[in-house]
Amino acid sequence: MLRLGDVEIDVPFVQAALSGYSDLPMRRIARRLGAPYALNEVILDKTINQRGKKRREILRVPADDHPVGGQLMGSDPDDFAPAAAAMAEAGYDVIDINFGCPVRKVLGRCRGGFLLSQPSVALEIVRRVYDAVGRARPVTVKMRRGMDDSADSERNFFEILDGVFEIGAAAVTVHGRSVSQRYVGPADWGFLTRVKRHVGDRIVFGSGDLFSAEACMRMMSETGVDGVTIARGCIGNPWIFAECRALWASQPLPPPPSVAEQGRVIAEHFAELIEVHGPRLAGRLIRKFGIKYSEHHPHARAVRDAFIAVSTPEKFQGIQDRWYDAQVSWPPVQRRAGHGDLVAAGAT
Repeated sequence: MLRLGDVEIDVPFVQAALSGYSDLPMRRIARRLGAPYALNEVILDKTINQRGKKRREILRVPADDHPVGGQLMGSDPDDFAPAAAAMAEAGYDVIDINFGCPVRKVLGRCRGGFLLSQPSVALEIVRRVYDAVGRARPVTVKMRRGMDDSADSERNFFEILDGVFEIGAAAVTVHGRSVSQRYVGPADWGFLTRVKRHVGDRIVFGSGDLFSAEACMRMMSETGVDGVTIARGCIGNPWIFAECRALWASQPLPPPPSVAEQGRVIAEHFAELIEVHGPRLAGRLIRKFGIKYSEHHPHARAVRDAFIAVSTPEKFQGIQDRWYDAQVSWPPVQRRAGHGDLVAAGAT
């Protein structure tokens, strides 16, 4: 059991804040399949501070979406406190601050990972947020291991790390890649080991290269981090949370999801998209999720191509009827050794 303030997390496997993905439908599906805690997709502080439809959508926190973290990103400390207060008042259980996004557009606007090069600004942001909501909500921080591999970058990282815990942060998530790495090359799990040893009993979540339940368990065992935050590895693969729960309980790894099970979950996800976003937008949104779900199908390439062409509920139903018919004897799904991606023998 992990505790972030008053928030209890019964198993240490978190669904990350995923820009463009981790909306309410994705979080609901992840919870049904075992995620104990999920974060909303990263939100600009200015979006919360301005009136409009997007603000109203973000500040809608249904009763079944708990515990949920709201992740904020921006560049001006003055904008963070009111945004954090609004999210806390709306019902977000945790306020998370993003110092990790490596996207060039974000860096060019002095947001996300750029702030790892500005310790004084980063810590002022954390201080403002903690002063605004810290008595009512746990505050957490997402970081990468630095801007690059330089000694100055590492010093900045540890200055921020020490500072956020001194201010009162409940936990820090550390991604094992640098900002300049973006998503290229392996994550440095050895750095996570150093971070955990440095902070002692304070809570650290690790992130990076977590595409299977086995990898999640291995990261915890090898680095000593208290939990893991699963990002790209859970897009189109919500079953990873059930698998993590099984391994955490010293139970056998569940079999990979059958085609019928895949179809059931995808249909539930689409129904959630319709409820939250309406049928027209849902028909387009399911495309990006379906592309990732297709990786589990015995005919992955053909199913992927079918999802690329989806734009309406009718076309989505056509995919369900053609590729997820429970009456068809589909080839068995198998796992690739060492990575956790699901494939079938002879998959196209």
